[in-house]
Amino acid sequence: QVQLVESGGGLVQAGGSLRLSCAASGRTFSSLSMGWFRQTPGKEREFVASINWSGSNTYYADSVKGRFTISRDNAKNTVYLEMNSLKPEDTAVYYCAARAREKIGIVTTIAAYDYWGQGTQVTVSS
Repeated sequence: QVQLVESGGGLVQAGGSLRLSCAASGRTFSSLSMGWFRQTPGKEREFVASINWSGSNTYYADSVKGRFTISRDNAKNTVYLEMNSLKPEDTAVYYCAARAREKIGIVTTIAAYDYWGQGTQVTVSS
């Protein structure tokens, strides 16, 4: 079983930055591919970014491309989401997700991930 704990959320003004962290335990971190999703009330959880087990491949939603950066530190069992030029529409609960690196699935879909964190709130004020 994999446990994921997000941190780093908070309140920031539009144009500001935040860095989210997700600490993983319960399984060798380098055996996991990781992703970030977000969700607002009344809406479906949506894909934000993903990174493969080595960090060599990343993928972003169009809405965050060029502003957000996903990275990982396998020595620290942690994945990060650096968020710059934040907009009010980025306000959401952000969730970290993990899946076995050998699992086949489209990385932008919820079904591709087996493990989820509890989420961290990000609020961007205008």
